[in-house]
Amino acid sequence: MEYSNILNQYAAAATAEQVAEQVAAARAQQSKNENTEVYKFCLSAVDLTTLTCNDSVESVTDFARRTVTFAEKYPEIPNVASICVYPSFVETVGVAVDGTPMRITSVGGGFPSSQTFLEVKMLEVAMAVENGADEVDIVLNVGKMLTGAYDEAANEVEMIRSEMDEDVILKVILETGALKTPELIHKASIISMAAGADFIKTSTGKIDVAATPEAAVVMCQAIKMFYEKTGRKVGFKAAGGVKTPQDAALYYTIVEQILGEEWLTTDLFRIGASSAANNLLSAIVGQKVSHF
Repeated sequence: MEYSNILNQYAAAATAEQVAEQVAAARAQQSKNENTEVYKFCLSAVDLTTLTCNDSVESVTDFARRTVTFAEKYPEIPNVASICVYPSFVETVGVAVDGTPMRITSVGGGFPSSQTFLEVKMLEVAMAVENGADEVDIVLNVGKMLTGAYDEAANEVEMIRSEMDEDVILKVILETGALKTPELIHKASIISMAAGADFIKTSTGKIDVAATPEAAVVMCQAIKMFYEKTGRKVGFKAAGGVKTPQDAALYYTIVEQILGEEWLTTDLFRIGASSAANNLLSAIVGQKVSHF
């Protein structure tokens, strides 16, 4: 499909100045969302993540089991949305969470750089799904976006989407810290959604600039435009550098202001995090705890 033509159907991205104004407006209202109920929701929206070079069957098994036991230890607090791992550990998590409602997220498609053969990306995603992944997070080809090859970038997403069952959630990571400008983040958002993304996600957390409120504003504005034109709701995921309850509350506020309360469900809002989960839990219970 010629996705470049689709971009012409949408208004231009907000300017950097307009984005800054929206971020300032969110920061001004953020404090009202720094409360226990919002923190509980944000915890329930976390894709609890371990993506390190020293992950092992043993460490991932322990990670998953601690996540599952959260429901027993804190029955009054909703558990995280999913456990996010490398594709080779999907089956490991599946064994550890068997018999529970915990969802499994796998990164894939040449994560975190997306710099491999399309056939390899497709096979990796297909294998992750076959092994039990409920959700897959892939990275948009940033190199193609930076050189204006928008059709090629979007067609990769479309081809990877074709390897997944309809009920598997596809999140497309834009790596907004590399795209940098509101215009390019906006274009990446639109073509990813048009190519089949169920969520668009800020970052891998593997480069210096990860999630920013500025990128979140541009992405949420694009989601709103896409919904108004197509009637399809696409989710937003902030990931990379989201560490404190205050960080989570800011992204919650941005989504609330731009997309409205109907987007404040775990079907449409996620946070990719590791340390943020314990920090949110500590804020909820009122003392320093480290469960995850």
